[in-house]
Amino acid sequence: MKKPILCLDFDGVCHSYTSGWKGAAVIPDPPVLGLWEFLAAACYEFEVDIFSSRSNQPGGIVAMKNWFNQHCPQWCQWILSELYFPTEKPPAFVGLDDRVVTFTGKWPEVKALREFKTWNAKAV
Repeated sequence: MKKPILCLDFDGVCHSYTSGWKGAAVIPDPPVLGLWEFLAAACYEFEVDIFSSRSNQPGGIVAMKNWFNQHCPQWCQWILSELYFPTEKPPAFVGLDDRVVTFTGKWPEVKALREFKTWNAKAV
C-alpha cells in the first residue's frame, strides 16, 4: 500500500534559513535541530517529499540533495534514499511549512496575516 505524502518545506523547516535567500543553488545554513530524528520517524509513515520555491529553479533540487548529503549524520544515511524532490507541489496528505496559516473555514483577519512571523522570528 502506498504511503500518504508528507510535503516538507525545505527553507526554514529542514535548514535554518538564518542567512535568508542567497539563490536557488546556495544553501549556507545548518539543519534545524531535530530534523534527522523527525525524518527517521516520518519516513516509516509517509512518503516524504521535500519541496521549496527553489524546487523548480535551475540547480535548486541538486543543491537541496547535496545539502542533505552534506549534513546527514552517519546513523541515518538510509533516509537519503527515502526522500523525494518533486518540481511541483505534490498532492500531499499533510504539509509542514514555516510560512503558512492553517485555513479553518473561517477567513483570518488581513492584519493578522500582515503581522505573521515565522517560528524563528518570534524568538527574536
